[in-house]
Amino acid sequence: MSKIDSVPGAQTSKNRVILLAIFIGLIVGVYIVHLFSMQVIQTQKYKERATVISQRTIDIPAKRGEIFDRHADVPLVRNVDSFQIDFNPADVPPGQVPLVLSKLAVLLKTPYTDLDTRVPLSSYPIYQNIELRKGVDYQTIASVAERLNELPGVSWRSTPIRDYIDNGSLAHVIGYVGNITQDELQVLYNQGYGIHSVIGKNGIEKKFDMILRGKDGTRFRTVDVNGRSVDSPRTAEIAPIPGHDIVLTIDRTYQKIAQEALGPRNGSVVILRPSTGEILAMVSYPYYDANVFYTDHAATEFDRLQTDPAFPFLNRAIQSAYPAGSVFKLVMTTAALGENVIDPKKKIFCGPSYKLAGQVFREHIPNGFGWIDLATALADSADVYYYQLGEEYLGIDKIDNYSKKFGLGQITGIDLPGEVQGLVPTPKWKERVLNYPWLGGDTVNLSIGQGYLQVTPLQMADVAAMIINNGKIYRPYVVKEILDPITKKVVEETKPELEYEMKLPDKVWSEVRADMRGVITRGTADVVVTTHATEVAGKTGTAEDGAKGSSNHSWFVSYAPYNETDPSKQIVVVVQVERTNRWEWWAPKAANIIFQAIFGHQTYEQAVKELHPWYM
Repeated sequence: MSKIDSVPGAQTSKNRVILLAIFIGLIVGVYIVHLFSMQVIQTQKYKERATVISQRTIDIPAKRGEIFDRHADVPLVRNVDSFQIDFNPADVPPGQVPLVLSKLAVLLKTPYTDLDTRVPLSSYPIYQNIELRKGVDYQTIASVAERLNELPGVSWRSTPIRDYIDNGSLAHVIGYVGNITQDELQVLYNQGYGIHSVIGKNGIEKKFDMILRGKDGTRFRTVDVNGRSVDSPRTAEIAPIPGHDIVLTIDRTYQKIAQEALGPRNGSVVILRPSTGEILAMVSYPYYDANVFYTDHAATEFDRLQTDPAFPFLNRAIQSAYPAGSVFKLVMTTAALGENVIDPKKKIFCGPSYKLAGQVFREHIPNGFGWIDLATALADSADVYYYQLGEEYLGIDKIDNYSKKFGLGQITGIDLPGEVQGLVPTPKWKERVLNYPWLGGDTVNLSIGQGYLQVTPLQMADVAAMIINNGKIYRPYVVKEILDPITKKVVEETKPELEYEMKLPDKVWSEVRADMRGVITRGTADVVVTTHATEVAGKTGTAEDGAKGSSNHSWFVSYAPYNETDPSKQIVVVVQVERTNRWEWWAPKAANIIFQAIFGHQTYEQAVKELHPWYM
């Protein structure tokens, strides 16, 4: 035994040294294993984590799809080059941010405060771009580039914007785009939208936003711990996917004719192909210029339009409902013939008024019409005849039933946002909403399209379409085709879709059509529908809305050619002019010019010159 071993406690110290060595060895081993795991086994994981920490992304905006009229030759909406100016205050020497912004404000021709408010003091040390201005043109960018050495932190990037090419009254159909709001983002976040997304706000731009917008690309850049860009030999990039192009059913020639025929009058025009449901023109006045939303005064212009009492954002063809007035007599005439409640040849006395339960309902001419039959009643728009027809022959239930079969009181299903359904009043509706029973006078008023009845111009176009199509209404639509943005091949095409069908004998529909023709040849419209370019059939309407001292709404529901055997050659024209205009009885007058121009293959000016109408 050695002397060391014989010393008391020596063995214990030796054991401690051995245990410490083992412990240290274990720790080193664990570190070696962990390093091996990090550098070999999990190397990809940590590379990805490091990349995430050191990378920043920049969106590459996708090219939004173009929009064409039905001929698909010239775009109605395209994308034009534009630029966005960004500012990174952390790249500016201390204390120089106000100076740089003041110089930039001069170049951008904007107040200094507009830029200064976008760059709060808290952003100064952060290496992150702040958007200062969108929609900057190339000339301005060139001016900025010439003085870039005086503008540290300033950069720009291409951000194409929409160009609405002389769209005029197509503004309501096409719509416009704008920056996504917080409320919109909450709804659309899971559909691929982000805080910088530009989305459709109205019309086709809104309804078909997912198809038009495409998919943004991404550019990656490497930054240091302070967020400053670091030169990298390779910049990764995911290319954007362009949006699809859209071809509308709109004929821009028809649209221009309808726009000019309506003129500066609050109202709307619908031109529809009854055999398919295609909308060939849809005009609503007043309209707006969507291009103003890309100017320096965008916010001011938007506020002005939004508070305009004429409501220029409103598409009156589908978003406004009015009393139908005498054009509702088309529904009444169809119901009378379809239910066979009266012999159309039977003559009913139509004096100056009709009395019911102590109420007096007057005719629109002082002495009445005397003894007349159904065809004459429609031609002359005899109110007393229809008072009796509704109250004594049909009744409210039949009137309600036929109204619903014509699609009134329901949306048409057009592929545009914001359509209203109007109202077909019933006894149950009145009890529920007004807490008052239905009276005979309510039926009398409804029989001439007054009272609580509310219809849209597009719904009345569908009424005419059903009469032309022997009881069929095809869902109206404005999108004809969707095109591949690269090949321009059709990837989706809208097919006619039967929306409503009313099965009545063909003779019923032919008799209603003949009576509509009588309105033009010997009735209320014979003095204003003077075109010889085609044979027109239709119904005039004058509707009151109960406002004291106001004018009346002017309606004209019509189609042509009257006796055409090929339905693809027929069109429906509905004109509605609001009571807010000076009374001119303009609806049938405008339709006269529209029919002359379309079937005479003329411009608006040429049609007016040939017609030489007495009312102009």
